[in-house]
This record gives sequence, C-alpha cells and structure tokens, in this order.
Amino acid sequence: MYPPNDRFSIQTKGSPVQNPLPIRSLYTVPTPKAEIERAPLQVDAIVDNTKHYQDDLQKLGLKIKQHEDHIKFLRTQKNILEDSILDMQVTIGKYHTSTESVTENVDAQIEEGTSEYLNQGKSAAGLICQLKAGHEIQVSQSPLVKDVLGIVATLGKVDDENLGRLLAEYLGKEAMMALVCKTSDGVKAMESSDIEGVINRNSGLHEIGSSIGRTLEGGFRVICLNDLRPYVGEFVSNDPQRRLDLLKPKLPGGEIPHGFIGYAVNLVHIDHHHLFCVTSSGHGLRETLFYHLFSHLQVYGSREDMQQALPFISSGAVSLDGGIIRSPGVFNLGSREEAQVKFPRISGKSSLPENYYEIENILKSKKWNKERLLDDMRREQSLLDQAKFNFEIKKKEFVRFLAQSSQYAPAQQQYHHQQQYHQQQSPAGRERSTPR
Repeated sequence: MYPPNDRFSIQTKGSPVQNPLPIRSLYTVPTPKAEIERAPLQVDAIVDNTKHYQDDLQKLGLKIKQHEDHIKFLRTQKNILEDSILDMQVTIGKYHTSTESVTENVDAQIEEGTSEYLNQGKSAAGLICQLKAGHEIQVSQSPLVKDVLGIVATLGKVDDENLGRLLAEYLGKEAMMALVCKTSDGVKAMESSDIEGVINRNSGLHEIGSSIGRTLEGGFRVICLNDLRPYVGEFVSNDPQRRLDLLKPKLPGGEIPHGFIGYAVNLVHIDHHHLFCVTSSGHGLRETLFYHLFSHLQVYGSREDMQQALPFISSGAVSLDGGIIRSPGVFNLGSREEAQVKFPRISGKSSLPENYYEIENILKSKKWNKERLLDDMRREQSLLDQAKFNFEIKKKEFVRFLAQSSQYAPAQQQYHHQQQYHQQQSPAGRERSTPR
C-alpha cells in the first residue's frame, strides 16, 4: 500500500462531476428538431422547383430563338421580293411614257345614260360615282371613300351591249347600284345610328354628301368583299382575265348544249387593277363579287336554246334575246322596262404589249405578298418581344427563389451532419472507423 498523498487526493464529496459537452456543440448552433426533420422534404422541394425553373427557361429560350429565326427568314424573303418588284417595275415602266397619249378605255366607265340617271337622283351610288370621278379631290381621299371600289355597274364591262343590259336586268337596279367596299370597317364607317336606331346624318356617307351639297335619300346596298365566300376552284390556264375554270354543261353524249355561250361570271371583263389581290386574302373581283352575283348563271343565244338545255341549268340562265330563268322553274315573262343602270360595253383597243397586263398583275401580286410578309414580320416581332419579356420575368422569379431557398441551408447542413454522426455511432460505422 502506498501512503496517501494529500496532493493527489480526490475529493469525492459535493456535486458530482458532469460529462463534458460533445465537441461538435462547441462549433455548431443547435437547430430545432422539427426543422431538422423537415430538411429532407425541403431539399427535395428545392431540387424539384429548381429543375422546373430551368426547364421553363430553356423552353422560353427556344421560343425566342424560333421567333428570331422566323424573322430572319421573312426578312430574306422580303428582300428577294423587293429585288423582283424593282426589276418588274423597270420592265413595265418603259411603256408608261409611250402610252400616255394613246386613248385607251381600260378602266370601267359609266355610260352616258347611266351617268345621267345617277346624277338626277340623291342616291349613295350617285355620290360615290361623283367622288370617284375626282370632282371633290379632298373628300375623295378620305379613308371611307378610298375603301369603296365603286358601284357594281362600274366594276365590269361586256363586249355586247345587249348582254350588258340583260345582265343588269337579271341582277336588278338595287344590286347594280350597290356600293362595293373592301373591308367591314368601310361598311361600318358608311353610317351610324343612336340606340333607338335613328340615323346620324352628321357622320359617314351622309356627312360627306352634305359637305358637297348632295343630300342622300332612301336606302342603299353595300357589299363587303372580305366577307364574301370566294370561288375556290381553278382558273383558266394562261388567261389574262383569270376566268374561272367552271365545268360546262354537257348532254349525255358529252356534247355541249346548242347555243351555250358561257357563264356570265366569265363574260364580264374586269379592269386589270381588280383582277388580283383586291381583298386582304388575295382574291380578285371575279372570284368574289361577280361569282357572288352570278354564280353558275349560264348564257345562251336564244330562248329556244335555253329551253332545250333546261335539264342542265342548275343556277339560272339568260338568253341574248331577252329570256331569263332565275332558277329552275322560275321564269321572267312579259314586256320589261329598259334597264336604267347597265354594264358598259368594252370599247377601244390597247396599244400595250400582250403580256403587259400579265406582268402588271404579277407585279401587283408580288406587292401584295410583300405586304403580307411585313404583316407576318410585325406579328413575329410582337411574339418575340413577349417571349423575351416572359423569359426575364421567369429569370427574376428563379433568382428570387434561389435567394429564398438559401435560408434553409443551415437546416440542410445540420441534417447531413446528423446523418453522418448516426452512421459513425452505429456498430457498422464504428467497425469501419476502427483501424485494423
């Protein structure tokens, strides 16, 4: 036994000595247990949301690139069209000077009798014809008047005076004097009324009439080309007048009925300015206005020919000697009054080359296509701006989300430390940490 040594004696009385704190508690701040338990869920949610944001940003980035590529393609097509338009303008430009002194009756005109009738009355048709004649230059340049092409009687001509009178009789005076507008906006601008239906005579066509001392009386018909259902078939090949390729009536043996001259819609001569791209969808007057008015109306040489062809008439017929079948089983008989408004007869010959109007029509078509390309470019630019705006908004949301999710980092770190500690305290963990 060793003697007791006071310097090394241990005092066993008093407060018991407590075990020291774990070393990790000296370096970390304890995290609430509930928050640590939520850490795995928070980690998964952050990872999922991060992926969603990244996917959305990638999709928006692809949309931006697609719109940019489309705009680039459209701009290239526009440049090609502009070069082609310039070349064609040079080609036909040399004819203008040489033909200025040549009298050509190319544009549709109003015959003398028709003109007198329109000037006598106080009709909308008469007012439009007066404005289109250029007597009131300032008024004729108004958007309302410019949207009006004219009246039906001025937009087509025929090569036979009798045919012009006959077709006018078939359509009737109201249809012949109908105003033809390009767009529905032009129709709306024609006239306005209050909530009780009373016409406002200080606006629209009434206001224009009053400004030049011409009061409008009675009703009038307006035809909107953009709202008509156009002909959707083929056109006669290599025909400068773009006649419709309609199936001709045929007898059982394959022969065309005797006396059949053609379809009324194809017998109307249309001014070359109105053959192409009159409507916003690129259609001309023949496949819109005149197809709407005449459809498959057949023209025969005589009543007898027309009567013999009755089984093959589906949409009405007329004959040059005055016969009229409005529809199968409906006939016009008896004496009739002279048509006061009729289609004018083609007169005069053009000294221009045969392919002049064909080139001019192609040129007009190219200009129309250019306008469509410009519309497409404006639409694509708007979509591109919207996509870029959405991309910036999503990116700001993503940055804000990352900033907010960073507050959960201590809990996530504590969760990982705790998992590592438990693994080390387990028998398998101790066995791995014990050197051999």
